[in-house]
Amino acid sequence: MKASKLQEMTNDELMGKLTDLKQELFNLRFQNATGQLGNVMVVDSTKKDIARVKTVLRERELKAAVQS
Repeated sequence: MKASKLQEMTNDELMGKLTDLKQELFNLRFQNATGQLGNVMVVDSTKKDIARVKTVLRERELKAAVQS
């Protein structure tokens, strides 16, 4: 997922996306532990997507703090 797409989302959408990604990461880890996961690189990309979402949320939080 590109950071530019995340910038266009609202905070509520980002929080929903973060929840979905965390659930997906849990499922991927479970599949990996049971040997059902074919492509293990999906775990890394999901972790990076979570980090991107958290970064955008934090940037917005800091921007709001500076403006007030």
